[in-house]
Amino acid sequence: MKSLSARQIAEMVKGEVLGNPEQTVERVSSLKDAGADCCSFVGNKKYEHLLAATAAGIVLICRDLADQPLNNRTFIVCQNCDLAFGKVIEYFAMPRPASPVGVHPSAVVHPGVKLGKNVSIGPCAVLEEGVEVGDDTVIGAGCYIGNDVKIGAGCRLWPNVTVNYRCIVGNKVILNSGVVIGCDGFGFLPTAEGIVKVSQTGIVQIDDDVEIGANSTVDRARFGKTWIKRNVKIDNLVMVAHNVVVGQSCILVAQCGIAGSAELEQGVIIAAQAGVNGHITVGAGTQLAGTSSLAKSCPPNSIMLGTPAEPQREFMSRYTTPKKVERLKEKVAELEKKIAELEKK
Repeated sequence: MKSLSARQIAEMVKGEVLGNPEQTVERVSSLKDAGADCCSFVGNKKYEHLLAATAAGIVLICRDLADQPLNNRTFIVCQNCDLAFGKVIEYFAMPRPASPVGVHPSAVVHPGVKLGKNVSIGPCAVLEEGVEVGDDTVIGAGCYIGNDVKIGAGCRLWPNVTVNYRCIVGNKVILNSGVVIGCDGFGFLPTAEGIVKVSQTGIVQIDDDVEIGANSTVDRARFGKTWIKRNVKIDNLVMVAHNVVVGQSCILVAQCGIAGSAELEQGVIIAAQAGVNGHITVGAGTQLAGTSSLAKSCPPNSIMLGTPAEPQREFMSRYTTPKKVERLKEKVAELEKKIAELEKK
Protein backbone atom coordinates (compact mmCIF):
# COMPACT_ATOMS: atom_id res chain seq x y z
CA MET A 1 0.00 0.00 0.00
CA LYS A 2 1.25 3.47 -0.86
CA SER A 3 1.94 5.98 1.89
CA LEU A 4 3.39 9.47 2.17
CA SER A 5 4.79 11.38 5.12
CA ALA A 6 4.09 15.06 5.70
CA ARG A 7 7.73 15.75 4.92
CA GLN A 8 7.43 13.98 1.54
CA ILE A 9 4.19 15.78 0.69
CA ALA A 10 5.72 19.14 1.58
CA GLU A 11 8.65 18.43 -0.74
CA MET A 12 6.23 17.33 -3.47
CA VAL A 13 4.07 20.47 -3.29
CA LYS A 14 6.72 22.92 -2.06
CA GLY A 15 4.81 23.56 1.16
CA GLU A 16 5.65 24.17 4.82
CA VAL A 17 4.92 21.54 7.51
CA LEU A 18 3.16 22.61 10.70
CA GLY A 19 3.13 19.74 13.19
CA ASN A 20 4.65 16.27 12.87
CA PRO A 21 6.73 15.93 9.67
CA GLU A 22 6.72 12.11 10.06
CA GLN A 23 2.91 11.84 10.13
CA THR A 24 1.88 9.47 7.32
CA VAL A 25 -1.23 9.02 5.21
CA GLU A 26 -2.35 6.24 2.90
CA ARG A 27 -5.17 7.83 0.92
CA VAL A 28 -6.99 11.08 0.14
CA SER A 29 -10.47 12.06 1.26
CA SER A 30 -12.87 14.94 1.78
CA LEU A 31 -12.62 16.72 5.13
CA LYS A 32 -15.96 15.32 6.23
CA ASP A 33 -15.16 11.66 5.53
CA ALA A 34 -11.46 11.65 6.39
CA GLY A 35 -9.79 9.50 9.04
CA ALA A 36 -6.35 9.71 10.58
CA ASP A 37 -4.84 7.88 7.57
CA CYS A 38 -6.19 10.47 5.11
CA CYS A 39 -4.87 13.60 3.48
CA SER A 40 -7.36 16.39 2.72
CA PHE A 41 -7.26 20.13 2.00
CA VAL A 42 -8.84 23.51 2.74
CA GLY A 43 -8.11 26.14 0.14
CA ASN A 44 -10.28 28.99 1.44
CA LYS A 45 -10.67 30.61 4.85
CA LYS A 46 -14.47 30.50 4.60
CA TYR A 47 -14.27 26.71 5.10
CA GLU A 48 -12.28 26.89 8.34
CA HIS A 49 -15.27 25.47 10.26
CA LEU A 50 -14.77 22.22 8.34
CA LEU A 51 -11.11 22.22 9.26
CA ALA A 52 -11.97 22.35 12.95
CA ALA A 53 -14.15 19.22 12.69
CA THR A 54 -12.06 16.96 10.40
CA ALA A 55 -10.15 13.91 11.62
CA ALA A 56 -7.72 13.95 8.66
CA GLY A 57 -4.13 13.18 9.65
CA ILE A 58 -2.65 15.69 7.20
CA VAL A 59 -4.45 18.74 5.81
CA LEU A 60 -3.15 21.00 3.08
CA ILE A 61 -4.14 24.56 4.00
CA CYS A 62 -3.89 28.05 2.53
CA ARG A 63 -1.69 30.58 4.29
CA ASP A 64 -4.74 32.38 5.76
CA LEU A 65 -5.35 29.33 7.97
CA ALA A 66 -1.79 28.90 9.26
CA ASP A 67 -2.79 30.16 12.74
CA GLN A 68 -5.38 27.38 13.30
CA PRO A 69 -4.75 25.02 16.27
CA LEU A 70 -3.26 21.70 15.22
CA ASN A 71 -5.26 19.47 17.63
CA ASN A 72 -2.95 16.48 17.01
CA ARG A 73 -3.07 16.96 13.26
CA THR A 74 -0.42 18.05 10.79
CA PHE A 75 -0.91 20.93 8.38
CA ILE A 76 1.01 21.75 5.22
CA VAL A 77 0.80 25.39 4.18
CA CYS A 78 0.60 25.69 0.38
CA GLN A 79 0.62 28.52 -2.10
CA ASN A 80 -2.13 26.87 -4.16
CA CYS A 81 -3.99 24.14 -2.25
CA ASP A 82 -6.06 22.96 -5.21
CA LEU A 83 -2.98 22.41 -7.36
CA ALA A 84 -1.02 20.85 -4.52
CA PHE A 85 -3.81 18.45 -3.54
CA GLY A 86 -4.08 17.41 -7.19
CA LYS A 87 -0.50 16.15 -7.02
CA VAL A 88 -1.31 14.10 -3.92
CA ILE A 89 -4.40 12.65 -5.61
CA GLU A 90 -2.32 11.61 -8.60
CA TYR A 91 0.17 9.84 -6.34
CA PHE A 92 -2.51 7.70 -4.69
CA ALA A 93 -4.70 7.18 -7.77
CA MET A 94 -5.06 3.79 -9.39
CA PRO A 95 -3.48 3.80 -12.87
CA ARG A 96 -5.89 3.98 -15.77
CA PRO A 97 -6.23 0.79 -17.82
CA ALA A 98 -3.72 0.72 -20.64
CA SER A 99 -4.95 0.62 -24.23
CA PRO A 100 -3.34 -2.20 -26.23
CA VAL A 101 -1.26 -1.06 -29.19
CA GLY A 102 -2.63 -2.17 -32.54
CA VAL A 103 -5.94 -2.48 -34.34
CA HIS A 104 -8.74 -4.48 -32.71
CA PRO A 105 -10.06 -7.27 -34.98
CA SER A 106 -13.56 -5.78 -34.98
CA ALA A 107 -12.40 -2.31 -36.07
CA VAL A 108 -13.02 -1.25 -39.68
CA VAL A 109 -9.91 0.49 -41.03
CA HIS A 110 -9.67 1.45 -44.70
CA PRO A 111 -6.50 0.12 -46.38
CA GLY A 112 -5.43 3.67 -47.20
CA VAL A 113 -5.37 4.82 -43.58
CA LYS A 114 -1.94 5.95 -42.30
CA LEU A 115 -1.22 4.99 -38.69
CA GLY A 116 1.77 6.26 -36.72
CA LYS A 117 3.77 4.27 -34.18
CA ASN A 118 2.13 2.76 -31.09
CA VAL A 119 -1.40 3.66 -32.17
CA SER A 120 -4.35 1.90 -30.49
CA ILE A 121 -7.63 1.39 -32.39
CA GLY A 122 -10.42 0.02 -30.18
CA PRO A 123 -13.28 -2.39 -30.88
CA CYS A 124 -15.80 -1.41 -33.56
CA ALA A 125 -14.04 1.84 -34.41
CA VAL A 126 -14.34 2.99 -38.04
CA LEU A 127 -11.57 4.85 -39.89
CA GLU A 128 -12.48 5.92 -43.42
CA GLU A 129 -10.27 6.42 -46.46
CA GLY A 130 -7.57 9.07 -46.22
CA VAL A 131 -7.39 9.20 -42.41
CA GLU A 132 -4.01 9.93 -40.84
CA VAL A 133 -3.28 9.21 -37.15
CA GLY A 134 -0.11 10.34 -35.35
CA ASP A 135 2.14 8.38 -33.01
CA ASP A 136 0.87 7.19 -29.59
CA THR A 137 -2.74 8.17 -30.25
CA VAL A 138 -5.58 6.11 -28.78
CA ILE A 139 -8.90 5.84 -30.60
CA GLY A 140 -11.47 4.20 -28.36
CA ALA A 141 -14.24 1.72 -28.99
CA GLY A 142 -17.00 2.81 -31.34
CA CYS A 143 -15.29 5.96 -32.60
CA TYR A 144 -16.02 7.15 -36.13
CA ILE A 145 -13.26 8.98 -38.04
CA GLY A 146 -14.42 10.33 -41.42
CA ASN A 147 -12.68 10.63 -44.76
CA ASP A 148 -9.40 12.58 -44.87
CA VAL A 149 -9.40 13.44 -41.16
CA LYS A 150 -5.98 14.19 -39.71
CA ILE A 151 -5.35 13.41 -36.02
CA GLY A 152 -2.03 14.33 -34.42
CA ALA A 153 0.27 12.53 -31.98
CA GLY A 154 -0.48 11.70 -28.36
CA CYS A 155 -4.25 12.18 -28.67
CA ARG A 156 -6.93 10.33 -26.71
CA LEU A 157 -10.37 9.79 -28.21
CA TRP A 158 -12.58 8.10 -25.65
CA PRO A 159 -15.31 5.68 -26.81
CA ASN A 160 -18.00 6.88 -29.21
CA VAL A 161 -16.34 10.06 -30.45
CA THR A 162 -17.15 11.26 -33.98
CA VAL A 163 -14.76 13.31 -36.11
CA ASN A 164 -16.35 13.95 -39.48
CA TYR A 165 -14.70 14.27 -42.89
CA ARG A 166 -11.69 16.56 -43.52
CA CYS A 167 -11.51 17.91 -39.97
CA ILE A 168 -8.11 18.44 -38.34
CA VAL A 169 -7.17 17.48 -34.78
CA GLY A 170 -3.79 18.58 -33.40
CA ASN A 171 -1.39 16.92 -30.96
CA LYS A 172 -2.20 15.90 -27.37
CA VAL A 173 -5.92 16.52 -27.84
CA ILE A 174 -8.44 14.78 -25.57
CA LEU A 175 -11.97 14.21 -26.87
CA ASN A 176 -14.24 12.66 -24.27
CA SER A 177 -17.07 10.25 -24.98
CA GLY A 178 -19.91 11.52 -27.13
CA VAL A 179 -18.01 14.46 -28.62
CA VAL A 180 -19.01 15.27 -32.20
CA ILE A 181 -16.59 17.28 -34.30
CA GLY A 182 -17.62 18.55 -37.72
CA CYS A 183 -21.34 17.93 -37.96
CA ASP A 184 -23.11 20.43 -40.25
CA GLY A 185 -23.55 23.92 -38.87
CA PHE A 186 -27.13 25.10 -38.38
CA GLY A 187 -27.57 26.78 -41.74
CA PHE A 188 -31.13 27.22 -43.01
CA LEU A 189 -32.96 29.96 -44.90
CA PRO A 190 -36.74 30.45 -44.80
CA THR A 191 -38.17 30.97 -48.29
CA ALA A 192 -41.61 31.10 -49.89
CA GLU A 193 -41.15 27.45 -50.81
CA GLY A 194 -40.13 26.42 -47.32
CA ILE A 195 -36.91 26.14 -45.33
CA VAL A 196 -33.83 25.65 -47.50
CA LYS A 197 -30.64 24.05 -46.17
CA VAL A 198 -27.45 26.06 -46.73
CA SER A 199 -24.41 23.93 -47.55
CA GLN A 200 -21.76 23.71 -44.84
CA THR A 201 -18.55 23.23 -46.82
CA GLY A 202 -15.80 24.11 -44.32
CA ILE A 203 -14.02 22.14 -41.62
CA VAL A 204 -13.22 22.18 -37.91
CA GLN A 205 -9.62 22.70 -36.84
CA ILE A 206 -8.59 21.83 -33.29
CA ASP A 207 -5.11 22.90 -32.26
CA ASP A 208 -2.72 21.24 -29.77
CA ASP A 209 -3.45 20.57 -26.07
CA VAL A 210 -7.22 21.02 -26.34
CA GLU A 211 -9.63 19.01 -24.19
CA ILE A 212 -13.34 18.75 -25.00
CA GLY A 213 -15.82 17.28 -22.50
CA ALA A 214 -18.44 14.58 -22.98
CA ASN A 215 -21.33 15.21 -25.39
CA SER A 216 -20.03 18.58 -26.56
CA THR A 217 -20.29 19.56 -30.22
CA VAL A 218 -18.22 21.71 -32.56
CA ASP A 219 -19.96 22.44 -35.86
CA ARG A 220 -18.39 22.41 -39.30
CA ALA A 221 -17.92 25.87 -40.83
CA ARG A 222 -20.20 27.10 -43.58
CA PHE A 223 -16.94 27.97 -45.38
CA GLY A 224 -13.37 28.19 -44.12
CA LYS A 225 -13.05 26.72 -40.64
CA THR A 226 -14.43 26.63 -37.14
CA TRP A 227 -11.27 27.02 -35.09
CA ILE A 228 -10.48 25.87 -31.55
CA LYS A 229 -7.05 27.28 -30.75
CA ARG A 230 -4.30 25.87 -28.55
CA ASN A 231 -4.88 24.93 -24.88
CA VAL A 232 -8.65 25.56 -24.92
CA LYS A 233 -10.59 23.60 -22.29
CA ILE A 234 -14.25 22.81 -23.01
CA ASP A 235 -16.57 21.23 -20.43
CA ASN A 236 -19.40 18.74 -21.02
CA LEU A 237 -22.50 19.64 -23.04
CA VAL A 238 -21.08 22.73 -24.72
CA MET A 239 -22.23 23.93 -28.17
CA VAL A 240 -19.79 25.69 -30.53
CA ALA A 241 -21.48 26.77 -33.77
CA HIS A 242 -20.15 27.15 -37.32
CA ASN A 243 -17.29 29.55 -38.06
CA VAL A 244 -16.69 30.33 -34.38
CA VAL A 245 -13.10 31.10 -33.38
CA VAL A 246 -12.19 30.17 -29.79
CA GLY A 247 -8.91 31.82 -28.83
CA GLN A 248 -5.95 30.31 -27.04
CA SER A 249 -6.48 29.16 -23.43
CA CYS A 250 -10.20 29.94 -23.32
CA ILE A 251 -12.45 28.02 -20.90
CA LEU A 252 -16.02 27.08 -21.86
CA VAL A 253 -18.03 25.69 -18.94
CA ALA A 254 -20.93 23.21 -19.04
CA GLN A 255 -24.01 23.95 -21.15
CA CYS A 256 -22.78 27.25 -22.55
CA GLY A 257 -23.31 28.02 -26.22
CA ILE A 258 -21.40 30.08 -28.76
CA ALA A 259 -23.41 31.20 -31.80
CA GLY A 260 -22.12 31.24 -35.36
CA SER A 261 -19.15 33.42 -36.39
CA ALA A 262 -18.52 34.74 -32.87
CA GLU A 263 -14.86 35.22 -31.94
CA LEU A 264 -13.50 34.65 -28.45
CA GLU A 265 -10.09 36.20 -28.01
CA GLN A 266 -7.38 34.70 -25.78
CA GLY A 267 -8.17 33.72 -22.20
CA VAL A 268 -11.95 34.25 -22.26
CA ILE A 269 -14.02 32.36 -19.66
CA ILE A 270 -17.66 31.56 -20.46
CA ALA A 271 -19.41 30.22 -17.35
CA ALA A 272 -22.12 27.56 -17.16
CA GLN A 273 -25.29 28.01 -19.22
CA ALA A 274 -24.15 31.36 -20.62
CA GLY A 275 -24.72 32.29 -24.26
CA VAL A 276 -22.71 34.32 -26.76
CA ASN A 277 -24.47 35.95 -29.71
CA GLY A 278 -23.27 35.35 -33.26
CA HIS A 279 -20.96 37.69 -35.21
CA ILE A 280 -19.56 39.47 -32.13
CA THR A 281 -16.09 39.64 -30.61
CA VAL A 282 -15.42 38.87 -26.94
CA GLY A 283 -12.29 40.70 -25.84
CA ALA A 284 -9.29 38.88 -24.42
CA GLY A 285 -9.53 37.96 -20.74
CA THR A 286 -13.28 38.63 -20.53
CA GLN A 287 -15.38 36.68 -18.03
CA LEU A 288 -19.07 36.03 -18.76
CA ALA A 289 -21.06 35.00 -15.67
CA GLY A 290 -23.20 31.88 -15.55
CA THR A 291 -26.64 32.02 -17.28
CA SER A 292 -25.76 35.42 -18.80
CA SER A 293 -26.42 36.27 -22.43
CA LEU A 294 -23.86 38.39 -24.28
CA ALA A 295 -25.54 40.22 -27.17
CA LYS A 296 -22.85 42.74 -28.19
CA SER A 297 -19.06 42.78 -28.54
CA CYS A 298 -17.14 43.74 -25.42
CA PRO A 299 -13.61 45.06 -24.83
CA PRO A 300 -10.77 43.02 -23.28
CA ASN A 301 -10.86 42.13 -19.57
CA SER A 302 -14.58 42.82 -19.19
CA ILE A 303 -16.67 41.16 -16.48
CA MET A 304 -20.16 40.73 -17.92
CA LEU A 305 -23.34 39.70 -16.10
CA GLY A 306 -27.06 39.40 -16.76
CA THR A 307 -29.41 39.08 -19.72
CA PRO A 308 -28.60 40.93 -21.84
CA ALA A 309 -25.12 40.97 -20.31
CA GLU A 310 -23.66 44.29 -19.17
CA PRO A 311 -20.48 45.36 -17.36
CA GLN A 312 -20.27 44.40 -13.69
CA ARG A 313 -20.47 47.99 -12.39
CA GLU A 314 -23.60 48.76 -14.43
CA PHE A 315 -25.21 45.45 -13.51
CA MET A 316 -24.64 45.95 -9.79
CA SER A 317 -25.89 49.53 -9.97
CA ARG A 318 -29.10 48.46 -11.69
CA TYR A 319 -29.49 45.44 -9.41
CA THR A 320 -29.20 47.49 -6.22
CA THR A 321 -31.32 50.47 -7.39
CA PRO A 322 -34.74 48.95 -6.51
CA LYS A 323 -33.56 48.29 -2.95
CA LYS A 324 -32.28 51.85 -2.66
CA VAL A 325 -35.63 53.16 -3.97
CA GLU A 326 -37.53 51.11 -1.38
CA ARG A 327 -35.37 52.53 1.42
CA LEU A 328 -35.89 56.02 0.01
CA LYS A 329 -39.66 55.51 -0.06
CA GLU A 330 -39.57 54.42 3.57
CA LYS A 331 -37.53 57.50 4.46
CA VAL A 332 -39.93 59.81 2.59
CA ALA A 333 -42.91 58.23 4.36
CA GLU A 334 -41.19 58.74 7.70
CA LEU A 335 -40.47 62.41 6.91
CA GLU A 336 -44.05 62.97 5.73
CA LYS A 337 -45.31 61.56 9.00
CA LYS A 338 -43.07 63.89 10.99
CA ILE A 339 -44.17 66.90 8.89
CA ALA A 340 -47.83 66.00 9.45
CA GLU A 341 -47.23 65.84 13.23
CA LEU A 342 -45.49 69.24 13.19
CA GLU A 343 -48.35 70.79 11.20
CA LYS A 344 -50.86 69.56 13.81
CA LYS A 345 -48.90 71.37 16.52
